[in-house]
Parts: sequence; C-alpha cells; structure tokens
Amino acid sequence: MMMMFTAPFLALVLLLAHAVAAIPLTVKLGPSETQCVYTEVATPGAKIGFYFAVQSGGSFDINVSIKGPNDFVEYKEAKEKQGEFSFSVSVPGEYEFCLSNDMSTFSEKVVEFEIVDDSPRSGTDADSDLIQAALPDVKIKDADKVEAYIGQIETRANNVLKALQYYKMRNNRNQSTVKSTERRIFWFSLTDLVLMVGMAGFHVTVVHFFFNGSRKNVV
Repeated sequence: MMMMFTAPFLALVLLLAHAVAAIPLTVKLGPSETQCVYTEVATPGAKIGFYFAVQSGGSFDINVSIKGPNDFVEYKEAKEKQGEFSFSVSVPGEYEFCLSNDMSTFSEKVVEFEIVDDSPRSGTDADSDLIQAALPDVKIKDADKVEAYIGQIETRANNVLKALQYYKMRNNRNQSTVKSTERRIFWFSLTDLVLMVGMAGFHVTVVHFFFNGSRKNVV
C-alpha cells in the first residue's frame, strides 16, 4: 500500500532533516588512553557546540580538551563528569576534540559525546529557498511564519533530546554503580567465607594439638 504525503508535510520533513546537525557517539576509553576526533570548520564566526558525559567506569571523570588551528586551546578541563561547551570559530581550520582517561590506571570508561553546529539558523536564505521549493504557492510572508514554526519545533526537539541524554546518562551511571556494588559484595562475601573456613581450621588444629598434648602429659 503506497502512502501519500502532502506538500506541507514534506516541507516539514525536509526542514527537520536539514536541521539535524549531529548524532551522539559513544567511545570506550581504556586505562591511560586518549582518543581524539577532528572536524574541519571552514566558516569564520560559526558556532560549534560540544557535549560529553561519562556513562560508566571509575569515578565517572575524564580530561577534556579542544584545540583549534595552531594548537590554540579553546577549552581544557580535568576530571570532568559531564559538560557542554560552545565557542565561535575565529580561525577556520581543523579543530581537535580529545577525551582522556590518563588519570586511571585500571578502570576503563564509556563516554558519550556530540559535536554540533550551533550557529543560528533562523532567517537563512537556505531555509527560505527550501520552503519556496517545497511549497511554491505559499507567499513569502507565510513562508516566514512556517520557518519560525519550524524553528520552535527544532528548539523544543533539542530540549527533549538533551533531557533524554541526561536520563540516559543517569541510568547508565546507576547501572554501573549497581554492578560495581555487586562485585564488591561478592568479593567481600568470598573473603569473609575464606576467613571463616580458615578460622575454623585454625580452631580445630588448636583443639587437636591441645588434646594430643594432654594425653602425652597423662601418660
């Protein structure tokens, strides 16, 4: 069965698809490991947003740094659990985003991060052209209203996505804490059991030695 879509619906889908700038990525950092991603920014004045959150591992902290062309440091923080940072590009070129677990010598960590283009999009010629192409019979004034409405939807959708990212992070951290607690309880119980068996064996040995010594004295 073929589904039919109206022109306004297609315009809405095209604009929302055009608004999607990035998808969150997840990396696993081993002990003392550093991973970096690179992005090329060609437009001066563009606004770049960077989000990261430690999902599991250790104390849920990592070192984060952002470097621009000529190794200029845009952002650098140590032992951060999560954060969100945005900056305006002054010099076009390659930008480096690094996540480091070098403070940990035995625990690996799972980190979710996202790099987005936070430049304002409202009122752009590209969006107006897209609306006019999808809805040729719509007046420019009405197209501006549609564009403003799309901007509101995009803002609310981004707020929902950020809330979902936060709840996902909290859920992953809680699960990691539960698993860590279970492991500690297991090893504590095992150690306690070994100590109890050892103490019982020690008591039996002492009693056995005591009675053997008493018999020798009687003889």
